[in-house]
Amino acid sequence: MNTQQKVTVGIIGGGLMGREVAATIARWPALVDHPVRPVLVGVCDTNPAALAAFDSVDTIITRVTDYRDLLADDNIDVVYIAVRHDLHAQIYRDAIRAGKDVLGEKPFGIDAAAAASIIDEITENPNVFVRCSSEMPFFPAAQAAISLITGGALGTLIEASNEFSHSSDFDTAKPINWKRQRRFCGDAGVMNDLGMHVLHVPLRLGWQPDTLYAVLQNLVAQRPGPDGDLVPCDTYENAHLLCRVVDRGDFPLTLGMRRIDPGQKNSWTLRAVGMNGGVAFSTRYPKTLRVMKLDGREQVWQEVEIGSQGPFATVTGGIFETGFSDAMLQMWASFLAERAGQLGDRFGCATPAEALRTHEIFAAALQSQQTHQAVAVANSAVKSGR
Repeated sequence: MNTQQKVTVGIIGGGLMGREVAATIARWPALVDHPVRPVLVGVCDTNPAALAAFDSVDTIITRVTDYRDLLADDNIDVVYIAVRHDLHAQIYRDAIRAGKDVLGEKPFGIDAAAAASIIDEITENPNVFVRCSSEMPFFPAAQAAISLITGGALGTLIEASNEFSHSSDFDTAKPINWKRQRRFCGDAGVMNDLGMHVLHVPLRLGWQPDTLYAVLQNLVAQRPGPDGDLVPCDTYENAHLLCRVVDRGDFPLTLGMRRIDPGQKNSWTLRAVGMNGGVAFSTRYPKTLRVMKLDGREQVWQEVEIGSQGPFATVTGGIFETGFSDAMLQMWASFLAERAGQLGDRFGCATPAEALRTHEIFAAALQSQQTHQAVAVANSAVKSGR
C-alpha cells in the first residue's frame, strides 16, 4: 500500500529550469521510501510555444499563459517559480497570498527591498511554506564536506572559499538577454544570478561576513540586440568578494561568482582549511572529495571517491556518479520532506531569511566597488521559518 502524501505541483516559467523540474518529478520513483509523491498538474508561461515542451507530461491539466490563472487553481498545492528577477517580488507575493507553498528561484527578488517584501508577505501568511532554489550543496561529496566541517574535523578555521564559475559570456557576440540588463537582472548582476549558489553553504554553516572588499567587473559593455545592433550590456559579469568572518573565529571567506571564467563549463567549488585538516570539492569532479589530514608533521591531501547516495536514498547503485539532475532530485526531496515536517537532520533548502542575507551581502559589495574600500555588511537579523 502506497502511504506517500500526494502533493500537486504547478510551474510558473516553462524555460530551462521549468523543464528540469518536470524531469525531476518524472524521476521521483528513483527515491526510496520518500514520504511525499509530487504530481505535476499545471504549467504557465507567457510564451505559448514554451508550453509545448510539456505536452508529453500526461498529468498536466492546467496550461495557461497568465500566472494568476494558475494561482487560482485550487488543485495546485505547490508552485515552482522561475521568472526574471524583476518579476520575483510580485509573483512570489501573489503566490503566497493565494495560499500556495513556494519553491522560488534565486535571488528571491531583484534586491534587498524586494526580498524583504516577500518575507513580509510570508509573515502575513504564516501557514505557507517557502524556500529558495539552490541545488549544488546536494551533491553527495558536498554533503560529505559539510559533515566534516560541522563535525569539527577541521579544527580552527584558517580560510574558506565558495565559488561558482562558467564561461557562457566569454563569447562577446552572444546576443543580449535579460540577465545581461540591469533593469531586469538587478544592480548586483552576476551576484543575483549566481550568488545563492556560493552563499547557501557558508550561511548555513554560520559563516556570516562581517566586512568585505569587492572587485566587480563589467567586461562586455555592449552586445548585439534583437536587430543585430549593439545595445548596452550593463551588468557585472564577474564578482570577487573577500569577506571577514568573525563570529565563528576570525578567518577570510572568499566568494567568487563568474560568468566569464575561460575553461569553466559550470563549476561549483567549496574549500575549507583548518588547523586540523581540510576539505575541497568541485562539481567539475563530481565523485571526488579531497580531504587533508595530518600525518605526523606532514599535511597530506587525499582523494576519496564518493558514490551516488545523497541525503535521500535512491535506487541508483552507490558506485555510480552523481550529476546535476540528481542534485535537483535531492533538493526537491529536501523541500517536500521539510514541507511535510519530515526533514529530520538532513540538509535543507535555502530559507527566505538566507536569501535576504545574500542581498545584504550584495549591497555591501556594490558599495565596496563604488568606494574602493572594505565595508561593513548590514544585518537585518530577519528570522523566517515556514
